[in-house]
Amino acid sequence: MSARPAAEELDVDGVAVRLTSPDKPYYPALGEAGRKRRVVEHYLLVAPALLTAVRDRPTYLQRFPDGIEGEEVYQKRTAKFAPEFVETVRITFPSGRSADALRPTSTAALVWAAQQATITFHPWHCTAPDVDHPDELRIDLDPQPGTGFAQARAVARDVLRPFLDELGYEGFVKTSGGRGLHVFVTIEPRWTFTEVRRAAIALAREVERRADGLVTSAWWKEERGETVFVDYNQNARDRTIASAYSLRRTPRATVSAPLRWEELDADLEPDDLTLTTFPARFAEVGDLWARRRDRAASLEPLLALADRDAGEGLGDLPYPPSYPKVPGEPPRVQPSRARRPPQARPPGA
Repeated sequence: MSARPAAEELDVDGVAVRLTSPDKPYYPALGEAGRKRRVVEHYLLVAPALLTAVRDRPTYLQRFPDGIEGEEVYQKRTAKFAPEFVETVRITFPSGRSADALRPTSTAALVWAAQQATITFHPWHCTAPDVDHPDELRIDLDPQPGTGFAQARAVARDVLRPFLDELGYEGFVKTSGGRGLHVFVTIEPRWTFTEVRRAAIALAREVERRADGLVTSAWWKEERGETVFVDYNQNARDRTIASAYSLRRTPRATVSAPLRWEELDADLEPDDLTLTTFPARFAEVGDLWARRRDRAASLEPLLALADRDAGEGLGDLPYPPSYPKVPGEPPRVQPSRARRPPQARPPGA
């Protein structure tokens, strides 16, 4: 039996971070290129850009201690054994319970998380110390069965971006690491999660109106058909999206990679952006999201659109099932399972 590789100590900006089992396979299909060491090296490479994306944000860790083919640990609370250089922030869940989540403030904290088998970082859309007012509007274009990246790309390029331009918003686009796209808009941290979600619903409905049947805002899968779903609930409290520069749980080790808008006109595919190919891309393009916090937008145009929709009878949409019921929210039951009023019996029956 061969001896296990000895643990190593990494010097990360002057902070010692212990790396254990560096040859452990995280992405078995990649062979040598998919071992733990390569994952840690990825996060060392992209750390300045990743830290820009997640700094001071409550961040959950999607961990795979036995590699991506093993059990997933979705960690919301920071481990009690975390070293002193790992900072935390107190958050409150929709249930009213609270926890201390990771608050990334250093490269060392990111590398420590990678050492703990983190594959994907999932930040909130707010920044400590004010974790009750989001500073990002997140637009998740999620292709449904029968559609794929080509449809998401068309919606982002031909429908969403022109609408954002009309609003005066600058959107920053990235791959999800799967078949979808994420577009982030930096906003002023003046509104609550409820208000930001309401703005996201208004945006989803307007994109749906403009997309000629290719987009849906329907929460229930049975109503979506072969469309691209704009997941407005990604803007609710405690909902997260994979950060830019995060690896994903895919056999090829895809990266959730920032793009230039003009790249949506090219033949680029999400599977082209992986653990093994991304270093060359990063050396070429650098951090495409480096300036995304330079200008913060107002939600007022979208909230005005939400008011207009409400005046036309379009109210709230369902929350995820784990959330407490909200006043004015429609029933959380699949339309096909909804109880129908009893039919009147014919006379003499």
